[in-house]
Amino acid sequence: MSGGGPRPVRVLIVDDQVLMRQGLRKLLEIEESVEVVGDAADGVAALDLLSRTDPGPDVALVDARMPRMDGVELIARMAAEHPRVAAVVLTTFDDDDYIFGGLRAGAKGYLLKDTPPEELVAALHRAARGETVLGDAAAARLVELVRAPGSAPPPSPAAPEPAPGPEPAPAASGPPASPLSEREAEVARLVGEGATNRQIARRLFITEGTAKNHISSILRKLGLRDRTQLAVWVGRSGLSGPPDRPS
Repeated sequence: MSGGGPRPVRVLIVDDQVLMRQGLRKLLEIEESVEVVGDAADGVAALDLLSRTDPGPDVALVDARMPRMDGVELIARMAAEHPRVAAVVLTTFDDDDYIFGGLRAGAKGYLLKDTPPEELVAALHRAARGETVLGDAAAARLVELVRAPGSAPPPSPAAPEPAPGPEPAPAASGPPASPLSEREAEVARLVGEGATNRQIARRLFITEGTAKNHISSILRKLGLRDRTQLAVWVGRSGLSGPPDRPS
């Protein structure tokens, strides 16, 4: 561990499978920017460890299904008793009850166990900064929920209202003009579909760095915090349909 760089993200691993706990520990321990502070086999053991660990972890990687206390209950307890620890669900199940249950309980993210190691490490850092991190499956389900007729979408800050023009358009004339460029609209649409930066880069024949820069620009223009809020914005704005052609 180098002495001059930023402090590593401190991580707690909570999973009832011994091989998974050990595998995650070995995977994360080779990362200089991550420090594993402990692991636990279920929610009860995790809460006990949290009560004895000082300083505590920045992020807890939590399995969804565990004996004695499952991931959703643990996350709710952590939100009440250890609010400074960001919980990220890491599971093999893309089940709605776990996805939305975990997020409602206070989880900062939901990832599947087939997430590539580099994406997992990046997600840990983002969660430690207070950002929301969603894997493809969870992001896709969230967008489906927003698009579903009559559904109540999760709370999210509204996109900034466009400045009024000289001649306001009639109320029923359709959605307001997007502040995004054509390429940014393409990137936003793919984020709304749950695509990762790598997938966006491949679809649009650009580099991952360029995809990331486009997303940063989009978030800045729309006044949104992260790609989760962007996915919700896409579903609400109608941008998720076929691209509009300028007249």
